[in-house]
Amino acid sequence: MSAAPDEVRDSGSLTGYALTPSQTIGPLYGFALLLEGIENSVDPGSPNAIAIDVSVADGNGRVIPYPDTLIEAWHGDQWVRARAGENGLARFVVRKPDPEPTPYGILAPHLNIVVFASGLLKQAVTRLYFPDEDDLNTEDPVLARIPADLRQRMIARETGDGLRFDIHLQGARESVFFQF
Repeated sequence: MSAAPDEVRDSGSLTGYALTPSQTIGPLYGFALLLEGIENSVDPGSPNAIAIDVSVADGNGRVIPYPDTLIEAWHGDQWVRARAGENGLARFVVRKPDPEPTPYGILAPHLNIVVFASGLLKQAVTRLYFPDEDDLNTEDPVLARIPADLRQRMIARETGDGLRFDIHLQGARESVFFQF
């Protein structure tokens, strides 16, 4: 009779049990992940709607296109999910969150961003800050903990029709990621 898994773990023996290998994220099949309208937390035509395009680049600076990149963004009651298109951009529509008081100071409006991409062993987590919030961004207690020369990598830039946020997984322009 073989030992129960807890007995094996407690004894330090793995006889009779095989460890499974790590697997990278992907492929990302849309039929189970992308419900209709999931990329919008507000009506795209509403006055407070902000369209945000996100790109994800590998260590060589190449943007990772469809179907290998999926982005989730959330803050408060907003949550969206978007897949990168053939052009490598994942687009979603949100409203800018309000500043958030905490015991450590006021958090500037931001979105939590989660990147799922082929080749990653687990998701990468970063934040997107808004470019029109210079004063609040300067005082944000989380952003203040990031080295000054890296903070701009967390701030989206304005485009003609919304915002653009470029994420670099590795390399000289590597984005700031949080560990959980």
